[in-house]
Amino acid sequence: MKKIIFTLLMLVSTLNLFAQNNTVEMADALRSNGKIYVVVAVIVIILLGLLIYLFSLDKRLKMLEKKSSSKN
Repeated sequence: MKKIIFTLLMLVSTLNLFAQNNTVEMADALRSNGKIYVVVAVIVIILLGLLIYLFSLDKRLKMLEKKSSSKN
């Protein structure tokens, strides 16, 4: 019960952070110059690279598990 109350108290205390002014000058400047698309493209490329790496790692692990299970 104490954990639930503590969690709710922390959630309520963070609500003040969401009430702040949401103007981000850097994002506005990037958007006005058209550079925001470059930032988004770089983020997408990084995430795709990570996903491809994880899937290839998963395939290699499955192959090693099959070899390991066939030896036993």
